[in-house]
Amino acid sequence: MRFNFITLFPDKIESYFSTGIPGKARTNQVIEVNTIQLRDFAGNKHNKVDDTIYGGGPGMLIQVGPVYRALESLGDKKGLVILLSPSGELFDQQLAMELACASDSITFISGYYEGVDHRVTEHLIDREVAIGNYVISSGDLASLVVADSISRLVPGFLGKEASLAEESHNAEEELEYPQYTKPFEFMGWTVPEILVNGNHEEIRKWRQKNRKTRNHP
Repeated sequence: MRFNFITLFPDKIESYFSTGIPGKARTNQVIEVNTIQLRDFAGNKHNKVDDTIYGGGPGMLIQVGPVYRALESLGDKKGLVILLSPSGELFDQQLAMELACASDSITFISGYYEGVDHRVTEHLIDREVAIGNYVISSGDLASLVVADSISRLVPGFLGKEASLAEESHNAEEELEYPQYTKPFEFMGWTVPEILVNGNHEEIRKWRQKNRKTRNHP
C-alpha cells in the first residue's frame, strides 16, 4: 500500500512513520509513504498557497492551483484521492475497510486554515472524509488517523494476523473485552478468577459476555 500526503508539514508525517509498528512496516516495505510539500507547487516567489475568501469571511483558504499541480505531479501514482474535511463522511472501521480495498495507492490532502477552495472538492478528489465532530488545528492529524487505520488492514503490517482478528471494532459497535496482566492483585484490585483457571472455553464465553459496547447519547 502506498500513501501520498499533500501537506504543509512533511516532517509531521515522516516523524510518525519513522517509529513503532508504522516505522517497521515502512522499513519492511509493507507500506510506502510519500510526502509532497504543497508549497513546492505554489507558483509564486513567496511560496504562498492560501488567500482570502471571495465574498468575505474570516481566515484563509488553500488555493485550488497548488493542490491541482501537486496531484498532477503524482501521475498515475496518486490512486484514490481523499480530502480530510469536517464536512466529509464520518470515518469508521467499515469505511477503513472499504478504502483499504479501493486502491493500492491513496493520496491524502490535509486541510488547514478555513479549509480548501471548493473547486478542490468538486473536481479533484474521490472522497471527503471527517474523523469526528470536533475541531483540530491541522488536517495532518486527520490524515494520519485514517492512514494508520487503513495500514492495519494491510497484510503484514501487524505481523500476526491473529492480532487483526481480535482487534477493536471488527464487529459493528462491538469493542474489546476487558483485559488484564500481572500482577494478579494490586492495591486490593484483583483479576477475575475465571481468566486464570485455564478453561479456555469458559474464558471465551466470559470475554464474549463482557465485550464493551459504545453507548450513544
